[in-house]
Amino acid sequence: MSAESTAGKRQRGDGRRRGQREKRRTGLRIAAWTAAGIVALGGAGAGFVYVELNGNLESVDIDQALGTDRPGKTDDGSENILVLGSDTRAGDNQDLGGGSDDGTARSDTAMIVHVHEGHERAGVVSIPRDTLIDRPPCTDTDGGSHPAANGVMFNSAYTTGGAACAVKTVESLSGLRMDHYLEVDFTGFEKLVDELGGVEVTTTEDIEDPDSRLDLPAGTHRLDGEQALGLVRTRHGVGDGSDLGRIQLQQAFLKALVRQVGEVGVLTSPKKLYDLADTATEAVTTDSGLGSVNSLMSFANGLKGIGPADVHMVTLPVVYDPANANRVLLDETKARQVWDAWRNDRPIPATATEGTAAGEAKDVVSGS
Repeated sequence: MSAESTAGKRQRGDGRRRGQREKRRTGLRIAAWTAAGIVALGGAGAGFVYVELNGNLESVDIDQALGTDRPGKTDDGSENILVLGSDTRAGDNQDLGGGSDDGTARSDTAMIVHVHEGHERAGVVSIPRDTLIDRPPCTDTDGGSHPAANGVMFNSAYTTGGAACAVKTVESLSGLRMDHYLEVDFTGFEKLVDELGGVEVTTTEDIEDPDSRLDLPAGTHRLDGEQALGLVRTRHGVGDGSDLGRIQLQQAFLKALVRQVGEVGVLTSPKKLYDLADTATEAVTTDSGLGSVNSLMSFANGLKGIGPADVHMVTLPVVYDPANANRVLLDETKARQVWDAWRNDRPIPATATEGTAAGEAKDVVSGS
C-alpha cells in the first residue's frame, strides 16, 4: 500500500473521529444550555422551572382505561406512538375556524409513529379521518362505556370516547400495542411554529383555500403559525379535495418542521430554550407514561438522532368508497403488509402502498 493511500485513509479516519467528537461536544452543549436555561430563568431556581413546566402538561391514563385486553408489548426495543391533532373549538381554538362550534373535539390528524429498534429511524403511517372502520367497544378515561359501531368514520372514535377510545380503535385496526399517546391542539401547534420563528417550505403550485385562511402563491415561504395551520388543514386547496391530499401536505410539512427544529439556534439562548419548552409542554396532552417533564425529556432525547431523511412516511392503504366519494375503505390485504412489517420491526414494503388511493397532492410542498 502506498504512503499516499495510507495517508488518505488516515485522514478519512481522523475525519470520522472528529465527527464523533463533535457529536459528543454537541450533546454536552445541549446539556449545558439546558442547565443554563433552568438556572437563568428559574426565578426561585431549578425547582421552580420544573414545577412550572410540569404544571403545563396534561396527561390521560390510557392503561387504566383500556385494562389488559390489548396487544402485548414488544421486547425488541421498538415503540409505537399514536399522535393526534385535535380540532376542539373550546377556549382559544374558537378563533381558528372550522370544526365543531359546540366545544367538542375531533381528531383532525392521526399518525402512528413506529420508532425502530436502536432509535435511529422511524416510520409514520397517517390514517385518513374519513376511513370507514368498525369501531370496537371502549371505555373512556372518565370510566364511561361506549358500544361498538360498524361502518363509521375513523375520527368518530376520538369524538366518542376521547384518547382512550382512539387508542383502542388503532390497536384493534393494527393489532399493535400503542406504547405512548401524544395529542396537539390547534392553538398549541400555531404557537409552537411561531416560537420556532416559522417553518420554511416551497410550494410548486398556488394554494388557496378560504376555509383554511390560506393563500400561498407558488414559491418559497416562511410560514408563521397561522399559515402553517392552514396548510396542514387544507383539503380543498390542492389535489382531489380529499383528506388524502391533506395528509400528503401534512407529511411534507412535518419533515420541514423536523428540519427546522434541528437547524434553529435555540441553544444559543437559555430564554429561547425555556420559551420553546414552555410552549411545547402547554401544547401537548400525553399518556401518563409521558406525563412529567422528566419522562417527556427522556423520551425526546431518545429520538434526537432521527432526522428527516431517517423518517419513512406513508398513508394507510385505502381505496375510494364506490358508494361515497367522500369516504375511503381500508385495503385489508395491503394494510396487513404494513402491520406485519412493524410487528417484526421492518420497514414498510413499497408494495403496501402501490396502487392505493393517494390524494394527488404529492410533491406540491417540500421543505426548503
